[in-house]
Amino acid sequence: MAGVFALGLLLGGLGLVAANQDDNVLHIGGIFPIQGKGGWQGGQACMPAANLALEDVNREKNLLPGFTLKLHSNDSECEPGLGASVMYNLLYNPPQKLMLLAGCSTVCTTVAEAAKMWNLVVLCYGASSPALSDRNRFPTLFRTHPSATVHNPTRIKLLQKFGWSRVAILQQAEEVFISTVEDLESRCKEAGIEIVTRQSFLSDPSDAVRNLRRQDARIIVGLFYVVAARRVLCEIYQNGLYGKTYVWFFIGWYEDNWFEMNLDKEGISCTKEQMRKAAEGHLTTEALMWNQNNDTTISGMTSEDFRQRLNQVLRQTYDIDNNRYPEGYQEAPLAYDAVWSIALAFNKTMEKLNKQGKSLKNFTYNDKETADEIYSAINSTQFIGVSGYVAFSSQGDRIALTQIEQVIDGKYVKLGYYDTQMDNLTWRNMEKWIGGKVPQDRTIVKKLLRTVSLPLFITMCTISSVGIVIALALIIFNIWNRHRRVIISSHPVCNTIMLVGCIACFISVFLLGIDGRFIESSQYPRICQARSWMLSIGFTLAFGAMFSKVWRVHRLNTKTKADHAKLFIAKQKISSIQKKVQPWKLYTMVSALLAIDVVLLGAWQGVDPLQRRLEVFPLEASTQGDDDARIRPELEHCESEHNSIWLGLIYGYKGVVLVFGLFLAYETRSIKVKQINDSRYVGMSIYNVVVLCLITVPVTMVIASQQDASFVFVSLAIIFCCFLSMALIFVPKVIEVIRHPKDKAESKYNPDVGMSKEDEERYQKLLNENDELQKLIAQKEEKIRAVKAKLAERDALKGGGGGGSGGGSGGGSIPKDSLIVADFVTGEGTSDSAIETEHSVGILRQKS
Repeated sequence: MAGVFALGLLLGGLGLVAANQDDNVLHIGGIFPIQGKGGWQGGQACMPAANLALEDVNREKNLLPGFTLKLHSNDSECEPGLGASVMYNLLYNPPQKLMLLAGCSTVCTTVAEAAKMWNLVVLCYGASSPALSDRNRFPTLFRTHPSATVHNPTRIKLLQKFGWSRVAILQQAEEVFISTVEDLESRCKEAGIEIVTRQSFLSDPSDAVRNLRRQDARIIVGLFYVVAARRVLCEIYQNGLYGKTYVWFFIGWYEDNWFEMNLDKEGISCTKEQMRKAAEGHLTTEALMWNQNNDTTISGMTSEDFRQRLNQVLRQTYDIDNNRYPEGYQEAPLAYDAVWSIALAFNKTMEKLNKQGKSLKNFTYNDKETADEIYSAINSTQFIGVSGYVAFSSQGDRIALTQIEQVIDGKYVKLGYYDTQMDNLTWRNMEKWIGGKVPQDRTIVKKLLRTVSLPLFITMCTISSVGIVIALALIIFNIWNRHRRVIISSHPVCNTIMLVGCIACFISVFLLGIDGRFIESSQYPRICQARSWMLSIGFTLAFGAMFSKVWRVHRLNTKTKADHAKLFIAKQKISSIQKKVQPWKLYTMVSALLAIDVVLLGAWQGVDPLQRRLEVFPLEASTQGDDDARIRPELEHCESEHNSIWLGLIYGYKGVVLVFGLFLAYETRSIKVKQINDSRYVGMSIYNVVVLCLITVPVTMVIASQQDASFVFVSLAIIFCCFLSMALIFVPKVIEVIRHPKDKAESKYNPDVGMSKEDEERYQKLLNENDELQKLIAQKEEKIRAVKAKLAERDALKGGGGGGSGGGSGGGSIPKDSLIVADFVTGEGTSDSAIETEHSVGILRQKS
């Protein structure tokens, strides 16, 4: 019985000791992302760091005297739903938790928003979302991890340092990055920096990266978790958005070898070498998470001592000797200092509660007073930790310096630090750019006006100048020899009009080649107007003069045939049909065509004048080999608002004239009249003009964007038409004048030349004489028939005797066939040469 009583006393004593020990434990809840497949799985290194901090805190005698700090944790996988489940399990399962420790922005957002309902303060060691700075939404949240917005002032400072005023943003569709981008956009706007594009993606960044290329983004800020960062980097390589013309800003809390890790596991299609090549030269900004001064911290260790201790723990699970660090390694000091922040806050709270006769171990989820004391204590916490100076702003954010690094030769190199509070940038001048110079923030677009090649312009102008000189010489020749029959019969005034038209066309060649090389853009519309007027008027004068000639030939031929028909019906013989061409009719036709031109061109210029329009071509590579520069070719055109309508009117009118002229030339191809002695050559000129116009107009519309080809094609067409027309019409005349300076018969080189005035008078005289001789012959034949009749009667009376001597005084009668009669000459006035006719007289043999 005594033994049983002793055993009961022993068990009761042990239970009392256990109860007392449990009463001296302060419990906190921990939520660590470890085994997830997306997002930030920083619990892999942060949880071991937190456990190290618990060991150090519980070993510190002056901290939480008589109490032990204990952590209850579970894995959230960086999933907000799972994180909420872990939180509820921690809260509803004993023992009572005094605070919550959480990581991953999405989980911290869920936990912090709900924890206020339990009067719990939440401390996040790995949450950078700017949204968490909202005190109205998260009134009890603190974090040792600086807000992502702490990077934005640093990014702005770097953009300004390197003279970049144009930036693009690529973000993962997560709240932490969305709010960061919003803050960055507002800061860029204040700094006068243009956001050229903002691309986001959920899981597949391929389209977003391609859009960056289309937007010509050069300086790009990337905001995404490390798993997505590897996909983005592979897309960067595949799309060529790396190298000396691109600068990428990544988040600095990735592991140092993040771009070489888990490629096969995550299905990344790029090799390590390709990933290293794409990652070369990119910049990172990160809040300092390791104490840079190697000072002794509150735990008695330096940051390097902590690193060695942490590595020793991690080495048991990870191959850190080969740089295979777990995720969250960079944030491990933040988790370590978070535990120390909790311990220091509890220690300060206990001091206040002891004065009030209260204790932390009596805290319940309804105890708002104790919760407020804990909030006040942690808000005022300040100490030197392994992550640097630990202090919290009024929004609960960590105040920290920002570190800038760059990947050089596959390794991160520290470039400097930026103190947001003091606006002080400490720069080490260690940056290294692939191209040897700071990349440009945009493609430098240099506008290049495409102009006509100067040698081509000079060549065409030289040929046109020769043409103008020749045309002027022919005008002088035409005026000087205006009294010559070969000139008079070709209507010299019409020839002069044609030559003036050719000169105008030659001048238009000069105008067609004048562009932005020679004149200001404000003067270009005047050149456009001059081109249209000069070329149209020149064409009308040159072609109109030839058209009027061939039209008159056609009219003369039609009238002559009608007169022939009437005379034939009346059974009258014609000697010649002479039609005199009235010059005023030719000039009237040219004037009518010219008047139509003036009306159309005047209406065009008055209603819808031609203006300078630039045709912009796609960007081309710089001829100087500058990758940051592109050439944007531009070409000047003369166009009006309703350009196609006006061109349709002009082309339609000219086309009708050309077709009609071609028809008339074909109809009169074999007709030669002495009134217009060069009609055949005029017809040949019209053939050539029509054919060249039919070829030139559609071809130039097709090659309008090729300034040299278009200029040369049109110029050569104009020059060829003008030279050929001048040659066909004037070369025979020049040769005739040279060979026959005394105005003799001019027919060898002018087959169309008509009879001279003397020839016509002689021809008429011969015809008259021939008519008289015909009448005389008819009378003699009548007398001969009468004589033959009498002789026949006398012979019959004699009984058939042949009175050989009685037939007249000169012998027998003359047969009719022995009469020589002059040929009848119809002479229509269309012969190719002067006609000379020798008359013949019938010879009558009289009886002797």
